[in-house]
Amino acid sequence: MALRTARRTTRARGTVVHATLASRALRGNPLRDPSQRPLPVYLPPGYDASNDRYPVLYALAGFTGRGVQLLNPSGWGEPLDARLDRLQEHGRIGPMIVVFPDCFTRYGGSQYINSSAVGRYADYLLNEIVPFVDRTFRTLPAARHRGVFGKSSGGYGAFLHGMQRPDVFGAFASHSGDMAFEYCYFPDFPKLLAAFERHGGAGGFLRAFEAAPRKTGDLIGAMNMFAMAACYAPNPRTTPFGFDLPFDPQTGAPRPDVWRRWLAYDPLRLVPRAVGRLRRARLVFFDCGRRDEFNLQWGARQMTALLKRLGIPHTYEEFDDGHMDLSYRFDRSLPLLWEAVRPARGGSRAVRPGRGGGRPTSGVRTQMPK
Repeated sequence: MALRTARRTTRARGTVVHATLASRALRGNPLRDPSQRPLPVYLPPGYDASNDRYPVLYALAGFTGRGVQLLNPSGWGEPLDARLDRLQEHGRIGPMIVVFPDCFTRYGGSQYINSSAVGRYADYLLNEIVPFVDRTFRTLPAARHRGVFGKSSGGYGAFLHGMQRPDVFGAFASHSGDMAFEYCYFPDFPKLLAAFERHGGAGGFLRAFEAAPRKTGDLIGAMNMFAMAACYAPNPRTTPFGFDLPFDPQTGAPRPDVWRRWLAYDPLRLVPRAVGRLRRARLVFFDCGRRDEFNLQWGARQMTALLKRLGIPHTYEEFDDGHMDLSYRFDRSLPLLWEAVRPARGGSRAVRPGRGGGRPTSGVRTQMPK
């Protein structure tokens, strides 16, 4: 394990430590992606000068993204570490540790799940990164003081693991996360079919994608579906890529048996079997733009309706935007996450590990278009 520290000169309140984690879960993965991964960790202002322990948030990047990219400055944007500094400076959050996992793959992403065609990324996140952070930094090592959040595929991972693993994460926030797969994936299947036809099949498409000096929108749209098939429908008996397609590659005819395997990962299908676990969450927050280019607002509306019927406390919000460049929405979720995972006043110095969970802290709150 190696640590490298970078201190910023503008609003230099927090510190980003660049750790390196060698993963056993990713060793020998089928895509030959690196098993040794960078792991940036944001330490809050005052960390070095105190002996306090801190709650932890895990920031999950979207498809084609790595955790470290959330720390990149841009012309008009704000890197997440600077955003954390600003929110704390203005009293909207308190001091937290924030972790930026790298779950990128040769195909562009892992959906933060285990797949025999991609790798064991759920195991990497839950069984390796979380314990490593608790061993290495002064955390409050209990689920009630851990949260997870992300946007798009990162929002999917946050919702999935927040829902299924309340023993790890006590709160979660999902921005424009994948759900209602019929709406967000099915319309894009023709993009992959067209790419197969243009490049002579799956192998030709993959070679063309990797050789392209610039990944165009059409190429990335096709690769998105290629990657989702590898994540949701792995099959070691299928050659050469080890996963099944949800359609016939020649005619485009749907394969209902494969599509059902995709739907088994849809949060809308998983919620009814996770009611007890969801009730343990201290925060269930999700939002979506009304003009989402991947139709995710329809899944989000179905989700809030389902959670209302099941009596699960949550907050759902819609806003007037699409799917891209939504980091400003973190100004909304981070204060909510802080309130959910914050320590009891005066209780951050000596907290024993616990089992997490706890009573929900909010009721149903939905903001819909007028």
